[in-house]
Amino acid sequence: MAVRVAAILFAVVAGWVYKSFMEPPKAKLCGSHNGPPITSPRIQLRDGRHLAYKESGVPKERAKYKVIHVHGFDSCKESTLNTSQELVEELGIYFLSFDRAGYGESDPHPKRSVKSEAMDIQELADQLQIGPKFYLVGVSMGAYPVRSCLNYIPHRLSGVALVVPIVNYWWPSLPANITKEVYGRLLLQDQRTFWIAHHLPFLFYAWMTQKWFPSLAALEGHPEIFSKQDREILRMRALTEKMNQFQKMARQQGVYESLHRDLMTLFSNWEFNPMKISNPFPNNEGSVHIWQGYEDRFVPVEIQRCVVEKLPWIHYHENAVGGHFYMDRQLA
Repeated sequence: MAVRVAAILFAVVAGWVYKSFMEPPKAKLCGSHNGPPITSPRIQLRDGRHLAYKESGVPKERAKYKVIHVHGFDSCKESTLNTSQELVEELGIYFLSFDRAGYGESDPHPKRSVKSEAMDIQELADQLQIGPKFYLVGVSMGAYPVRSCLNYIPHRLSGVALVVPIVNYWWPSLPANITKEVYGRLLLQDQRTFWIAHHLPFLFYAWMTQKWFPSLAALEGHPEIFSKQDREILRMRALTEKMNQFQKMARQQGVYESLHRDLMTLFSNWEFNPMKISNPFPNNEGSVHIWQGYEDRFVPVEIQRCVVEKLPWIHYHENAVGGHFYMDRQLA
Protein backbone atom coordinates (compact mmCIF):
# COMPACT_ATOMS: atom_id res chain seq x y z
CA MET A 1 0.00 0.00 0.00
CA ALA A 2 2.79 2.42 0.91
CA VAL A 3 4.59 1.70 -2.37
CA ARG A 4 1.40 2.39 -4.33
CA VAL A 5 0.81 5.68 -2.50
CA ALA A 6 4.44 6.71 -3.11
CA ALA A 7 4.08 5.89 -6.83
CA ILE A 8 0.92 7.99 -7.06
CA LEU A 9 2.58 10.91 -5.28
CA PHE A 10 5.61 10.66 -7.57
CA ALA A 11 3.34 10.69 -10.65
CA VAL A 12 1.48 13.75 -9.34
CA VAL A 13 4.69 15.63 -8.56
CA ALA A 14 6.25 14.65 -11.90
CA GLY A 15 3.13 15.83 -13.72
CA TRP A 16 3.21 19.15 -11.86
CA VAL A 17 6.90 19.65 -12.67
CA TYR A 18 6.31 18.91 -16.34
CA LYS A 19 3.32 21.25 -16.58
CA SER A 20 5.08 24.01 -14.66
CA PHE A 21 8.57 23.91 -16.11
CA MET A 22 8.95 21.50 -19.05
CA GLU A 23 5.79 21.70 -21.14
CA PRO A 24 6.13 24.32 -23.90
CA PRO A 25 3.32 26.87 -24.17
CA LYS A 26 0.91 26.60 -27.08
CA ALA A 27 1.80 28.67 -30.12
CA LYS A 28 -0.08 31.90 -30.82
CA LEU A 29 -1.26 30.94 -34.30
CA CYS A 30 -1.53 33.74 -36.83
CA GLY A 31 -5.16 34.63 -37.47
CA SER A 32 -6.37 32.97 -34.26
CA HIS A 33 -7.97 34.69 -31.27
CA ASN A 34 -5.26 36.79 -29.57
CA GLY A 35 -2.77 35.64 -32.23
CA PRO A 36 -0.83 37.86 -34.65
CA PRO A 37 -2.71 39.04 -37.75
CA ILE A 38 -2.18 37.48 -41.19
CA THR A 39 -0.59 40.12 -43.41
CA SER A 40 1.17 38.01 -46.07
CA PRO A 41 -0.01 35.66 -48.81
CA ARG A 42 -0.02 32.02 -47.69
CA ILE A 43 -0.52 28.62 -49.24
CA GLN A 44 -2.18 25.67 -47.53
CA LEU A 45 -0.06 22.54 -47.51
CA ARG A 46 -1.41 19.02 -47.88
CA ASP A 47 -1.24 18.45 -44.13
CA GLY A 48 -3.38 21.53 -43.47
CA ARG A 49 -0.61 23.87 -42.35
CA HIS A 50 -0.15 27.31 -43.91
CA LEU A 51 3.12 28.62 -45.30
CA ALA A 52 3.62 32.38 -45.71
CA TYR A 53 5.72 33.63 -48.62
CA LYS A 54 7.03 36.73 -50.36
CA GLU A 55 7.80 37.22 -54.06
CA SER A 56 10.20 39.83 -55.40
CA GLY A 57 12.39 40.55 -58.41
CA VAL A 58 11.05 40.17 -61.93
CA PRO A 59 7.73 38.37 -62.54
CA LYS A 60 8.24 34.61 -62.59
CA GLU A 61 6.67 34.40 -66.07
CA ARG A 62 9.65 36.18 -67.64
CA ALA A 63 12.37 35.18 -65.16
CA LYS A 64 15.54 33.47 -66.37
CA TYR A 65 16.51 32.48 -62.83
CA LYS A 66 14.00 31.41 -60.18
CA VAL A 67 15.61 31.50 -56.74
CA ILE A 68 14.16 30.28 -53.45
CA HIS A 69 15.84 31.89 -50.45
CA VAL A 70 15.78 29.95 -47.16
CA HIS A 71 16.20 32.21 -44.13
CA GLY A 72 18.33 31.42 -41.11
CA PHE A 73 17.86 31.24 -37.35
CA ASP A 74 15.72 33.90 -35.64
CA SER A 75 14.82 35.40 -39.01
CA CYS A 76 11.95 35.42 -41.48
CA LYS A 77 11.00 35.82 -45.13
CA GLU A 78 11.52 39.60 -44.95
CA SER A 79 15.26 39.07 -44.53
CA THR A 80 15.89 38.70 -48.25
CA LEU A 81 19.14 38.76 -50.22
CA ASN A 82 20.57 42.26 -50.57
CA THR A 83 20.87 42.58 -54.36
CA SER A 84 20.54 45.69 -56.51
CA GLN A 85 17.37 46.09 -58.54
CA GLU A 86 19.47 46.87 -61.61
CA LEU A 87 21.23 43.51 -61.38
CA VAL A 88 17.96 41.69 -60.75
CA GLU A 89 16.42 43.26 -63.87
CA GLU A 90 19.52 42.67 -65.98
CA LEU A 91 19.76 38.98 -65.12
CA GLY A 92 16.01 38.36 -64.90
CA ILE A 93 15.87 37.00 -61.33
CA TYR A 94 12.67 36.02 -59.53
CA PHE A 95 13.03 35.61 -55.78
CA LEU A 96 10.77 33.55 -53.55
CA SER A 97 11.27 33.67 -49.79
CA PHE A 98 9.09 32.10 -47.13
CA ASP A 99 8.68 31.74 -43.39
CA ARG A 100 9.85 28.31 -42.33
CA ALA A 101 7.52 26.28 -40.11
CA GLY A 102 6.75 28.12 -36.86
CA TYR A 103 8.46 31.32 -37.97
CA GLY A 104 6.71 34.55 -38.91
CA GLU A 105 3.28 33.80 -40.33
CA SER A 106 3.79 30.11 -41.16
CA ASP A 107 2.02 27.55 -38.99
CA PRO A 108 4.15 25.46 -36.61
CA HIS A 109 4.89 21.84 -37.51
CA PRO A 110 4.78 19.62 -34.39
CA LYS A 111 6.40 16.77 -36.35
CA ARG A 112 9.00 18.96 -38.00
CA SER A 113 12.01 17.11 -39.34
CA VAL A 114 14.90 17.63 -41.70
CA LYS A 115 12.86 15.91 -44.42
CA SER A 116 9.72 17.97 -43.81
CA GLU A 117 11.72 21.13 -44.50
CA ALA A 118 12.50 19.90 -48.03
CA MET A 119 8.90 18.79 -48.59
CA ASP A 120 7.63 22.26 -47.62
CA ILE A 121 9.96 23.85 -50.18
CA GLN A 122 8.86 21.48 -52.92
CA GLU A 123 5.16 22.00 -52.22
CA LEU A 124 5.61 25.78 -52.11
CA ALA A 125 7.31 25.70 -55.53
CA ASP A 126 4.57 23.48 -56.95
CA GLN A 127 1.64 25.53 -55.66
CA LEU A 128 3.17 28.79 -56.92
CA GLN A 129 3.96 27.09 -60.25
CA ILE A 130 7.50 28.37 -60.54
CA GLY A 131 8.48 25.45 -62.75
CA PRO A 132 10.06 22.01 -62.54
CA LYS A 133 13.46 23.36 -61.46
CA PHE A 134 14.70 26.22 -59.30
CA TYR A 135 17.79 27.56 -57.55
CA LEU A 136 18.21 27.40 -53.76
CA VAL A 137 20.10 29.74 -51.45
CA GLY A 138 20.37 28.72 -47.79
CA VAL A 139 21.99 31.08 -45.29
CA SER A 140 23.36 29.87 -41.92
CA MET A 141 20.60 27.78 -40.27
CA GLY A 142 18.69 27.96 -43.55
CA ALA A 143 21.30 25.64 -45.03
CA TYR A 144 20.08 22.43 -43.40
CA PRO A 145 16.75 22.54 -45.31
CA VAL A 146 18.83 23.02 -48.48
CA ARG A 147 20.96 19.97 -47.65
CA SER A 148 17.68 18.10 -47.21
CA CYS A 149 16.60 19.19 -50.70
CA LEU A 150 19.91 17.92 -52.09
CA ASN A 151 19.05 14.52 -50.66
CA TYR A 152 15.29 14.27 -51.23
CA ILE A 153 14.54 16.41 -54.33
CA PRO A 154 17.81 16.77 -56.29
CA HIS A 155 15.87 16.48 -59.57
CA ARG A 156 14.15 19.80 -58.80
CA LEU A 157 17.35 21.81 -58.44
CA SER A 158 19.09 24.03 -61.00
CA GLY A 159 21.84 25.13 -58.62
CA VAL A 160 22.55 25.52 -54.91
CA ALA A 161 24.34 28.06 -52.71
CA LEU A 162 25.10 27.30 -49.06
CA VAL A 163 26.25 30.45 -47.26
CA VAL A 164 28.07 29.95 -43.92
CA PRO A 165 26.03 26.74 -43.48
CA ILE A 166 25.46 25.52 -39.92
CA VAL A 167 26.49 21.91 -39.25
CA ASN A 168 25.37 19.11 -36.95
CA TYR A 169 28.23 17.84 -34.77
CA TRP A 170 26.64 14.38 -34.67
CA TRP A 171 26.81 13.66 -38.40
CA PRO A 172 28.21 10.11 -38.49
CA SER A 173 30.89 10.73 -41.14
CA LEU A 174 32.60 13.60 -39.39
CA PRO A 175 36.08 12.62 -38.11
CA ALA A 176 35.80 12.13 -34.36
CA ASN A 177 39.09 13.89 -33.59
CA ILE A 178 38.11 17.04 -35.49
CA THR A 179 34.59 17.08 -34.05
CA LYS A 180 35.96 16.73 -30.52
CA GLU A 181 38.44 19.54 -31.10
CA VAL A 182 36.02 22.08 -32.59
CA TYR A 183 33.19 21.18 -30.22
CA GLY A 184 35.55 21.69 -27.31
CA ARG A 185 36.28 25.21 -28.54
CA LEU A 186 32.63 26.19 -28.28
CA LEU A 187 31.52 28.14 -25.25
CA LEU A 188 30.47 25.75 -22.49
CA GLN A 189 26.91 27.07 -22.59
CA ASP A 190 26.63 26.24 -26.29
CA GLN A 191 28.12 22.79 -25.76
CA ARG A 192 25.41 22.11 -23.17
CA THR A 193 22.64 23.58 -25.32
CA PHE A 194 23.53 21.57 -28.43
CA TRP A 195 24.00 18.39 -26.38
CA ILE A 196 20.54 18.73 -24.83
CA ALA A 197 18.98 19.52 -28.22
CA HIS A 198 20.49 16.29 -29.58
CA HIS A 199 20.18 13.89 -26.64
CA LEU A 200 17.30 15.26 -24.53
CA PRO A 201 15.01 17.31 -26.80
CA PHE A 202 12.06 16.82 -24.42
CA LEU A 203 14.02 18.93 -21.88
CA PHE A 204 15.02 21.61 -24.37
CA TYR A 205 12.27 24.11 -23.57
CA ALA A 206 13.02 23.83 -19.85
CA TRP A 207 16.75 24.34 -20.52
CA MET A 208 16.21 27.36 -22.76
CA THR A 209 13.87 29.08 -20.27
CA GLN A 210 15.63 28.32 -16.97
CA LYS A 211 17.53 31.17 -15.30
CA TRP A 212 20.29 29.35 -13.38
CA PHE A 213 22.71 28.69 -16.24
CA PRO A 214 23.35 30.54 -19.52
CA SER A 215 21.97 28.73 -22.59
CA LEU A 216 22.45 29.76 -26.23
CA ALA A 217 25.18 32.38 -26.59
CA ALA A 218 23.74 33.76 -29.85
CA LEU A 219 20.50 34.79 -28.15
CA GLU A 220 22.48 36.56 -25.43
CA GLY A 221 24.68 38.39 -27.92
CA HIS A 222 27.77 36.95 -26.20
CA PRO A 223 30.77 38.92 -27.58
CA GLU A 224 33.07 35.88 -27.81
CA ILE A 225 31.05 34.26 -30.60
CA PHE A 226 31.50 37.20 -32.98
CA SER A 227 34.60 37.87 -35.05
CA LYS A 228 35.96 41.40 -35.39
CA GLN A 229 34.26 41.77 -38.76
CA ASP A 230 30.99 40.39 -37.36
CA ARG A 231 31.02 43.01 -34.61
CA GLU A 232 31.49 45.77 -37.17
CA ILE A 233 28.59 44.47 -39.25
CA LEU A 234 26.39 44.18 -36.15
CA ARG A 235 27.18 47.82 -35.32
CA MET A 236 26.04 48.82 -38.80
CA ARG A 237 22.89 46.72 -38.41
CA ALA A 238 22.14 48.47 -35.12
CA LEU A 239 21.77 51.75 -37.02
CA THR A 240 18.56 50.43 -38.57
CA GLU A 241 15.43 48.97 -37.02
CA LYS A 242 15.10 46.27 -39.67
CA MET A 243 16.82 43.44 -37.81
CA ASN A 244 14.81 44.05 -34.63
CA GLN A 245 11.62 44.04 -36.68
CA PHE A 246 12.60 40.81 -38.42
CA GLN A 247 13.30 39.11 -35.07
CA LYS A 248 9.97 40.23 -33.62
CA MET A 249 8.19 38.87 -36.68
CA ALA A 250 10.16 35.61 -36.53
CA ARG A 251 9.18 34.98 -32.88
CA GLN A 252 5.62 36.29 -32.92
CA GLN A 253 4.01 32.83 -32.58
CA GLY A 254 6.35 31.87 -29.75
CA VAL A 255 10.04 31.01 -29.41
CA TYR A 256 9.45 27.30 -28.90
CA GLU A 257 7.89 26.61 -32.30
CA SER A 258 10.37 28.86 -34.09
CA LEU A 259 13.80 29.02 -32.45
CA HIS A 260 13.73 26.00 -30.16
CA ARG A 261 12.24 23.56 -32.66
CA ASP A 262 14.67 24.80 -35.31
CA LEU A 263 17.63 23.89 -33.09
CA MET A 264 16.15 20.53 -32.12
CA THR A 265 15.60 19.68 -35.79
CA LEU A 266 19.11 20.69 -36.81
CA PHE A 267 20.74 18.64 -34.03
CA SER A 268 18.44 15.64 -34.36
CA ASN A 269 19.52 12.29 -35.81
CA TRP A 270 19.10 12.94 -39.52
CA GLU A 271 17.34 10.42 -41.73
CA PHE A 272 20.31 10.50 -44.14
CA ASN A 273 24.05 11.12 -44.05
CA PRO A 274 24.68 14.61 -45.51
CA MET A 275 28.30 13.70 -46.21
CA LYS A 276 27.24 10.87 -48.53
CA ILE A 277 24.88 12.83 -50.78
CA SER A 278 25.25 12.11 -54.49
CA ASN A 279 26.19 14.86 -56.90
CA PRO A 280 22.87 16.24 -58.22
CA PHE A 281 24.63 17.51 -61.35
CA PRO A 282 26.72 14.62 -62.70
CA ASN A 283 26.78 16.18 -66.19
CA ASN A 284 27.73 19.65 -64.92
CA GLU A 285 24.29 21.00 -65.79
CA GLY A 286 24.36 22.88 -62.49
CA SER A 287 26.61 23.34 -59.45
CA VAL A 288 26.64 23.46 -55.64
CA HIS A 289 28.67 26.09 -53.80
CA ILE A 290 29.63 26.76 -50.18
CA TRP A 291 30.78 30.18 -49.01
CA GLN A 292 32.55 30.14 -45.65
CA GLY A 293 34.42 32.73 -43.55
CA TYR A 294 37.69 31.60 -41.99
CA GLU A 295 37.01 33.70 -38.87
CA ASP A 296 33.47 32.35 -38.46
CA ARG A 297 32.97 31.38 -34.80
CA PHE A 298 29.49 29.94 -35.35
CA VAL A 299 30.56 27.40 -37.96
CA PRO A 300 34.06 25.90 -37.52
CA VAL A 301 35.94 26.11 -40.79
CA GLU A 302 37.57 22.72 -40.10
CA ILE A 303 34.23 20.94 -40.33
CA GLN A 304 33.31 22.75 -43.52
CA ARG A 305 36.57 21.57 -45.07
CA CYS A 306 35.77 17.99 -44.01
CA VAL A 307 32.42 18.21 -45.78
CA VAL A 308 33.89 19.35 -49.09
CA GLU A 309 36.68 16.80 -48.81
CA LYS A 310 34.01 14.08 -48.64
CA LEU A 311 31.95 15.77 -51.38
CA PRO A 312 34.54 17.07 -53.87
CA TRP A 313 31.86 18.10 -56.37
CA ILE A 314 30.97 21.04 -54.10
CA HIS A 315 32.69 24.29 -55.10
CA TYR A 316 34.20 25.72 -51.91
CA HIS A 317 34.91 29.44 -51.38
CA GLU A 318 36.68 30.49 -48.19
CA ASN A 319 37.10 34.13 -47.20
CA ALA A 320 40.31 34.60 -45.22
CA VAL A 321 38.99 37.41 -43.00
CA GLY A 322 35.26 36.70 -43.12
CA GLY A 323 33.14 35.95 -40.08
CA HIS A 324 29.62 34.53 -39.93
CA PHE A 325 28.03 37.69 -41.36
CA TYR A 326 30.64 38.48 -43.99
CA MET A 327 28.20 38.08 -46.88
CA ASP A 328 26.30 41.09 -45.52
CA ARG A 329 29.36 43.15 -46.32
CA GLN A 330 29.93 41.44 -49.66
CA LEU A 331 26.38 42.23 -50.78
CA ALA A 332 26.16 45.71 -49.31
